[in-house]
Order: sequence, then structure tokens, then C-alpha cells
Amino acid sequence: MQQAEQIRQGRKLLSYMDERSTAMAEAIYRNPVNEYIDRDVAANERRTLFRQYPINLGLSCRVPNPGDFFTDDYTGVPILVTRDRDGDVHAMINSCRHRGARVASGNGSDQRSFVCPYHAWSYGLDGALMARPHDAAFASLDKADCSLVRLPVEERHGMIWVVPTPGAPIDVDAHLGGLAEDLAAYGLDTYHHYETRELKRRMNWKLVVDTFLETYHINVLHRKTIHPILHSDLATFDGYNENLRLIAPRRTIDELREQPEAEWDLFTHTAIVSILFPNTVFIMQRDHVETWHVFPDGDDPDCARMFVSLYTPEPAETDSARGHWDRNFDLLLRTVCDEDFPLGEGVQAGFHSGGQSEIVFGRNEPALQHYHRNLTSATNAAAG
Repeated sequence: MQQAEQIRQGRKLLSYMDERSTAMAEAIYRNPVNEYIDRDVAANERRTLFRQYPINLGLSCRVPNPGDFFTDDYTGVPILVTRDRDGDVHAMINSCRHRGARVASGNGSDQRSFVCPYHAWSYGLDGALMARPHDAAFASLDKADCSLVRLPVEERHGMIWVVPTPGAPIDVDAHLGGLAEDLAAYGLDTYHHYETRELKRRMNWKLVVDTFLETYHINVLHRKTIHPILHSDLATFDGYNENLRLIAPRRTIDELREQPEAEWDLFTHTAIVSILFPNTVFIMQRDHVETWHVFPDGDDPDCARMFVSLYTPEPAETDSARGHWDRNFDLLLRTVCDEDFPLGEGVQAGFHSGGQSEIVFGRNEPALQHYHRNLTSATNAAAG
């Protein structure tokens, strides 16, 4: 976020505080409960949102060096991401062109090739077929036609995006709209990966994302954890195409009033939450970045699978630094896993009771309204 935008958003937050208000939508929004429990809706989401859109797979530091790689199956497509010896990032379907076995698992570094564990066909960091035992038996099959299937990939603003459909178009900046300027200003290409944890919950994946899209609940649900840190029912909102950003002020925000605007550092006094549509929650904290990559868990609309990552501006090389980041991660997980998610699982179970056909997003919850309007628009367009 550039300084001019920090000033604009800081003024807005201080004005909301003075007016005892927050960002407001024009009207309430009614969201069908069916969106969270219907199997046809869930299937359409998997076909549309998780096949046709650029999916954020994390910061570039997941593959910081040539020869680094990671695998990702969350979209339902087995993906292999690599950085080659020239420093370029590649994404391929993690499936050998001989018999379909996966050629890599987990993550690693200093890799020179990927050897299929089934028949030892080997592939380069760019997915090109390098060798196949008993090559004469496949003489009629050109090696050039046997490379791993490439996926559209872009590395932009210190982050990696992949469209999990071969041959699909990808234009990350066009997808992000004005939010690209925020991401570009964060200097994410200098960050370091600290830790990632995988979570599963008995709740629809959208309920997980919903958790982060309003501050209305902070003084109730999070009274003992983050309410002493963040103001409740107070946030800015801005939409950028299907993406969005909300800024939640810390209780130190009043300190800005005593400083010249040219010296304002909004990051110190806020938590900045962005949605990288369709499924990534990106949170810029004062001194670190948190990301939540949220997916349906299989074809059950009642199940979500996610991985949460913490990234730091400097590598954690001392016990003191590791202790600091461990405490941050523990607070993050304690707040969400002990408070938000148990409540969300109860909500999910209640949706099946037939007690209500809709839930309501208030005027003070504009980010929720924006997100679900765009989800509905995207899936309805795909359904025809």
C-alpha cells in the first residue's frame, strides 16, 4: 500500500471512529443457506472457481532457489511447481505421461529432475521428458509429446498463481484489478516462509472465508483473545473486481492523530485483510504476513480443507525469533480454531435443520456482501 493510500485509509478509519460508524453497504443482503449445503452448488464451484480462476498458491519463497519445488493437490488437480536453473517458475500436472503416477510429492530443494517411481521416466525442472528406460519400445512416441502437461502460471508481486486447467488464459494483474498495487507495494519477494499447517473442519469452505470478512463479532466471540487488540464493528472496505480489502484498526490507531500524515504507518496500527478471489485470505499484519488457502474437501459441501501459512520479513534464525513467531502463530490458531471454527461447525450443522432458508449480511458487513455476490455471479455464469 503506497503512502497516499495509507493516508486515505487512515483518514477514513479515524472518521469512522469519530462518527461511531464503519463502512456500510446500501442495504442488507440475504444469502441462501443452500449455497453452503447443496452438492450441485459444490460441484459447480469446483468446476468453476477451482478450475477457471488463477489460484494463489502462496508467496514466491515457497520455491526461493533454483531446484526448489512443491506439490499441491488442493484444487483436485495434482500440481507440481518448480523453479528452474534460470530462476523461472513452472507449473505442471503432477502425473507421468506413461502411466499417470505422480512424479513428486511434498516439497524439496536442489532438485535436478523428477523420476517416476513406477517405470523411472524422468523429467526436467520445466517438465520436459529427459529419459525413459527401454526407449526403443516407445520409438513411435516423440519425446517432445511426452513432457508433463503444463499449467498456466504467473509469478507476480512475490506470489505464485496457477490456473489448474491446461491451456487456460492467465492474467493475474487483470484479475486483481487495483489490488495489484497493494500487493506490489508490500515487497513480498523479500519475505521468508516460517511455517504452514494443514487444517480440516466440518464446515463449508465459504464459511471459513466468511470468518475473516467482518469485525462485527470481535467483541463477542473474541472477547478474551483479539478484542483487546482490535476494534470491533469498525473497518474500511474496498472492492477490486471480485477481490476485496478490508482494514481493521488496532486500538493504537489514535496515535496517528498525533503524527504528521506524511509519517503515517498504517501497517503498525491495523490488520489488512484481502481476499484473492476465489479462496485465499491474505492478511498483512504489522510485522508478518498470514495466508489462508481454503478449499472444499472432496465433494462433500460440509467439509473444508485449508492450509495456513506464516511469512516473516527476516529468516527466523534465533531461539528468540522462533519464540516470537511461534507465539504469533499460536494466537492466530487459538483464535480461529478455538473460537471461530467450533462456532462455524455448529452453523454448518444447523443449516441442515431446515430452520432457515437464508442468512443475513448486514449493512455493516459490506465485504461479505461483495464476496458472495461475486461467488454467485461466477458460478451462475458458468451454469448458464
